[in-house]
Amino acid sequence: MAALEKGLAVIECFDAIHDKLTIADVARATDLSRAAARRCLLTLAKIGYAEFDGKFFRLTPRVLRLGYAWLASTALPQLVQPFLERLSEETHESSSASLLDGHEIVYIARSAQRRIMSVGLSVGSRLPAFCSSMGRVLLAALPPEEAQARILAGKSRALTPRTITEISQLMLILARVRAQGYCLVDQELELGLVSLAMPLVNARGEVVAAFNLSGQAQRNSAEAMAEAFLPRMRAMQAILQPLIK
Repeated sequence: MAALEKGLAVIECFDAIHDKLTIADVARATDLSRAAARRCLLTLAKIGYAEFDGKFFRLTPRVLRLGYAWLASTALPQLVQPFLERLSEETHESSSASLLDGHEIVYIARSAQRRIMSVGLSVGSRLPAFCSSMGRVLLAALPPEEAQARILAGKSRALTPRTITEISQLMLILARVRAQGYCLVDQELELGLVSLAMPLVNARGEVVAAFNLSGQAQRNSAEAMAEAFLPRMRAMQAILQPLIK
């Protein structure tokens, strides 16, 4: 099983910035020896999950099978997608849903009105949880000590001059999010981006995911977004709750 763990760690090294890597790159990123990194990469290439041009390794589309296996076996993305599309059409803002994975959020569904971030977002995209509206909603649903441990594990860094990184301040924000049932993030993730998020709760009252609306600060201030869109988002949350297992 250690070999499987190493192989998955190697796959996770690749991303939009690191689309091609050498053996040395992978060894550094995973803390594996060069020999172990080489064995993993050659095995991935042999079974079709990577390709090698003599210097660099790249992942192949076959890797999508791993993510699709989860999507195909999980009802939540298919359940929330039409609701996100309706919410996006009604508000003229982009809407998404995500899950918490460690110190990051992972997008599981999305309806985009326009590109609102400098990087494109789609199903499978990841963002830091500590400074994203959905991330804070999901962190707020955890016991405070677990939420703090996840934030610290992510080694939070400021992404804009507005980003809050001090752990004591973040814990106070999570307490407020927990009490009010929603989260507003005003240009902490990216300048010009405002986001409003709420939890998706199942029939047993458990937080299973989060959903949000994101827009441009020049069109809507954070306060205006909350005033205009919270009623629609609460209605969507109420409709979905008995449907989520």
